[in-house]
Amino acid sequence: MADERGSDTYTDKLYLSDFLREPVIRRAIEALQLPSGSQGLDAGCGIGSHALLLADAVSPAGHVTGLDISPDFLARAEETAGKSGLSERVSFQKGDVKELPFDDNSFDWIWSVDCVGYPAGESVSLLDELVRVTKPGGTVAILGWSSQQLLPGYALLEARLNAACSGIAPFVRGRRPELHFPRALGWFRGAGFEEPTVQTFVGDVHAPLTDEVRSALVSLFDMCWPGAQSDLTQEDWAAYQRLSQPESPDFILNLPDYYAFFTYSMFCGKKAK
Repeated sequence: MADERGSDTYTDKLYLSDFLREPVIRRAIEALQLPSGSQGLDAGCGIGSHALLLADAVSPAGHVTGLDISPDFLARAEETAGKSGLSERVSFQKGDVKELPFDDNSFDWIWSVDCVGYPAGESVSLLDELVRVTKPGGTVAILGWSSQQLLPGYALLEARLNAACSGIAPFVRGRRPELHFPRALGWFRGAGFEEPTVQTFVGDVHAPLTDEVRSALVSLFDMCWPGAQSDLTQEDWAAYQRLSQPESPDFILNLPDYYAFFTYSMFCGKKAK
């Protein structure tokens, strides 16, 4: 298990993040009501943890293909699947979501978390590629981290941190407003999806924290606000260091009343038949 200073690699950070994200992701999958026995694609599957949740949802007759461009992520995904008892329901392969290595109309549904269109980018063109490999009448769902409140009692400091550094927030400086993730309903309409919808799922944690959740939160601090120091006042940066460092006597995760929350938003649409 990683210590409270977080992890050394992004792969480890993804592993830790699942101690926070898994309950939220499970609820999102349940909301999709994936058909039993269906065939799906996890586009940008990372270390494969969500592919396994999806495989569990589609029953033994279903199958999930996980695709990612990172060999390190895929190696961890294969290892995790081998230990899960679900290895026959999942497979993983290397590929780019911009040019999916699949034939037209290959999948009953497509799923992507913190990847397609996130935080901002070539949204419509990526959705067009997802549409291509989805069967007529099939579903495409993209999810993205949409907000967080991690420093209870320090809302102004957290707002300044968010303004200084986007980190994993759903925005990128310099991008047009319509390209940002919260505008994804427009992307779905532009890609020709029928009746696109959006739903937000809330995750929360509170004291007392398990060791795993503490480590995940420390890692999340690093992921949210990397490089924020250059845009903060010395006073704000010192306050953040005082609150976020495990060795600090004021480490915020030691509060007996610590509480934090975050949200994931899921945009969905159906391909026309």
